[in-house]
Amino acid sequence: MKIAIDKNVVEITPESSQETEQLDSLWKVVVDCMASNKKLVPIGEFVPGKTELARFAIEE
Repeated sequence: MKIAIDKNVVEITPESSQETEQLDSLWKVVVDCMASNKKLVPIGEFVPGKTELARFAIEE
């Protein structure tokens, strides 16, 4: 997955059909057009070389 950041805009580009499905699932959870949109809130820390993944909670 390719991630680009331009000021306060984040662009995520899937690079496989599996990543496209995963991004679609995330989009449907975070952006709910019938209710209030949710937000991603970081959990813990992400330090390159120290941690292998970044974790986020989905909050309303």
